[in-house]
Amino acid sequence: MKHILFILTSNSKTGFENREAGYEFSEVANPYFEFISKGYTVDFASILGGKPPYVGYDATQETSKKFMASNGFKRLNCSHLIENIDITAYDAIFFPGGLGLMTDMLYHSKIKEVIKNSYETHKIIGAVCHGPSALLNVTLSDGSNLLTGKKVNGFTKAEEEIDKHVLGNVIPFMLEDELKKQGAIFENTTPFNPYVVCDGNLVTGQNPASASGVARKMIELLN
Repeated sequence: MKHILFILTSNSKTGFENREAGYEFSEVANPYFEFISKGYTVDFASILGGKPPYVGYDATQETSKKFMASNGFKRLNCSHLIENIDITAYDAIFFPGGLGLMTDMLYHSKIKEVIKNSYETHKIIGAVCHGPSALLNVTLSDGSNLLTGKKVNGFTKAEEEIDKHVLGNVIPFMLEDELKKQGAIFENTTPFNPYVVCDGNLVTGQNPASASGVARKMIELLN
């Protein structure tokens, strides 16, 4: 049996506008059911533990509605404090998107340690939409940046503009630009279409429509 750790933001506001933030609901719900359909166990951790904030719940999306009523959602709302996590207990980690983690995961020392250790012990690391923000500022044991020369993607500048995510007012940085600045090879498709990039044990997805695809690719690698 494989064990997956979802790592969630605890930040509920973003930007000068104090826009509602948190994890993007469908980016947890859809991958969750992909993983448990294969018999995997899913645990949840967050920066502060307890009940993380979410945005984007849509009751017309059947998978989201199903997750809201599930035992998985109940366990998510009692999420583990990330500081107490022993990453050796897991086969993979997954970062759902949402604007919240662009603030509380950018320089969080435990998050950077978990990613570094996961990468260097060949665990699968998945992230979708704004989730790749967590992959910024990770220094490996040899002193190199995790992202240098890696093919990745995430929410694009074009998608930020369409969603009116004004730099400073709503988002603290432009994810596409920051990934490139840290040496990543950024690949993407047209806005809001599903797109998944895999480079070794890193799997990244461009937007909410890519969340299930990231989970399926992670499952392929784990198997």
